[in-house]
Amino acid sequence: MRILYGVQGTGNGHITRARVMAQALSRAGVAVDYLFSGRAPERYFNMEPFGDYRTRQGLTLVTTAGRVQLGRTLCRNNLLRLWRDVRTLDLSGYDLVITDFEPVSAWAARRQRVPSVGIAHQYAFCHPVPGIERAPWLKPALNLIAPVEQAVGVHWHPFDGPILPPLIEPAQHPLSCEPDRILVYLPFEQLDDVRYTLVGFPGQRFIIYAAVDCARSEPNLEIKPFSRDGFQRDLARCGGVIANAGFGLCSEAIQAGKKLLVKPLANQIEQAANARALEVLGHARIMQRLDPEAISGWLQLDNPPPQPWPDTAAALVDWILTGRHEPVQSLSQRLWSEMASQPELKII
Repeated sequence: MRILYGVQGTGNGHITRARVMAQALSRAGVAVDYLFSGRAPERYFNMEPFGDYRTRQGLTLVTTAGRVQLGRTLCRNNLLRLWRDVRTLDLSGYDLVITDFEPVSAWAARRQRVPSVGIAHQYAFCHPVPGIERAPWLKPALNLIAPVEQAVGVHWHPFDGPILPPLIEPAQHPLSCEPDRILVYLPFEQLDDVRYTLVGFPGQRFIIYAAVDCARSEPNLEIKPFSRDGFQRDLARCGGVIANAGFGLCSEAIQAGKKLLVKPLANQIEQAANARALEVLGHARIMQRLDPEAISGWLQLDNPPPQPWPDTAAALVDWILTGRHEPVQSLSQRLWSEMASQPELKII
């Protein structure tokens, strides 16, 4: 079997899922080519697991100061270029296209009648999960952006639907807890706004990952450039995580047993829904702006116990290689049953 795997590159969570799936596919001996879109080629990092991957422009979001700029997003995305990339992507020789909400590969598969499977957090929104009650347009929008023959959504809870647990690799470093060290990843915020908010907590040490060229230290801040391994080391030892409400990092923090304070990206339905789900499940506290009072109260909380996720990637690869005959609902039930317990829903 030969697979083309398309990955939406606007957020690192998509790439994290693809890394986990790449390892499982490699172990199974599957021939896979990777295509990434949604980010400038020079802004990808630590991409060794994907070999000689390809990039396309795709679709992206324009953000400023923690908010999606809807008008600028519409102007930035070149739909004619997108359609040209769809038409020129040759899928001859591929038996299957997998897409993590990547539009070029998804539309090319539909156009060339190649079987396609969508594996992404976004496809969980095809089912009644918390936070999308007032967004009846969301499911049609998902199908417009990245249509697939078979959609498989992942989330932190099944919510009585055919939803799988997150695709997260086991912790790569020994877990510990240093309460004074707080990991901060707020890539959609202005770095200066984050700095000014956190300098008011001199008793804490904030480890901030941001788009900088080299590391630097300030009185109670360490600012570091993006690094997958360095980030995982800091996650394993920190006393908590302050982040936007992206799915990948929140999944890793839950698995590592780290308390979460999230600021959802404004004007972005996925992060608003994620924040609501985290609240319902009791996994995080929410702040709608960089709020010193919210941070102060959150810092007093204890960390929850670690919650390891099942090996969703291995199960998915086996499901794919055996012809995808098992209903996704059955696959979902098997994987969730491997967890000792599921979070109690706290509808508030």
